[in-house]
Amino acid sequence: MKSNKHSIGAKFALFGATLIWGSSFLLVKTSMDVIKPHILLAFRFTIAVILLCLIFHKRLKIINKEYLIKGCILGTLIFIAYSLQTIGITDTTPGKNAFLTAIYCVLVPFFFWPIAKKRPDGYNIVAAFITILGIGLVSLNSDLSIGMGDALTMVSGIFYALHMVAVAKFTGDQDVILLTILQFAYAALYSWIIGMIFEEIPTTLDFASVSGILYLAVFATAVALLLQNVGQKYTHPAPAAIIMSLESVFGVLFSVIFYHEIITAKLFIGFCLIFFAVILSETKLSFIKK
Repeated sequence: MKSNKHSIGAKFALFGATLIWGSSFLLVKTSMDVIKPHILLAFRFTIAVILLCLIFHKRLKIINKEYLIKGCILGTLIFIAYSLQTIGITDTTPGKNAFLTAIYCVLVPFFFWPIAKKRPDGYNIVAAFITILGIGLVSLNSDLSIGMGDALTMVSGIFYALHMVAVAKFTGDQDVILLTILQFAYAALYSWIIGMIFEEIPTTLDFASVSGILYLAVFATAVALLLQNVGQKYTHPAPAAIIMSLESVFGVLFSVIFYHEIITAKLFIGFCLIFFAVILSETKLSFIKK
């Protein structure tokens, strides 16, 4: 009974993380009106690091050279991914940004191949072809060109996939929370450096902007991370993957409701194809077979 309660609670935790992340696309898009991308990321990562350090301060004493090196690699990858995604959303809609980012789920098995020496299976290959078709419907214009925002978002998906592979490689015998704190710290450092050199820090921010930054830092970064860690610990990988894949769906829903994004038939079919590809790659339809 206790195990079942843990499983139900874990699914709610994953659902909560997914809902929070889905809503973050809209907040990032609206925040771009008053704050530059890397300044936003600098505040977001810095606040998240401070919060996580306060919660897990006892773990900080085990930091050593190995943690610093691995944290630097992870931080570099996650910074590039967030940077491209955040810049990309300035030239696309929150819904398209959410679904085009989700392609990382399909890419991971191919990037993990050289490390794990395990070839992608038929499900992964079929999912990759479906994803390509979905991306074409979502991002290609009538002249077969791709907008800069969509292109940057897709490249960010590649770096999210590389980050996930690095996480799988590095966290075998390491403290996941500590590595997360370090990678966020490096990402914050990179964001401050680029933001201070190339961008302008706003001198005044209204209540809505400050609230948005705090929500992204506290809930969409620190809290959602904790919910994900707890949820995945007590949830079977197949249902966990399905719940986590809803992030892009929530991203579209929030965009349609609050940003008034128009979903054409072409976009809808593209979204459905990408969503199905993610489910296919992550679960291999094991929930149907069972």
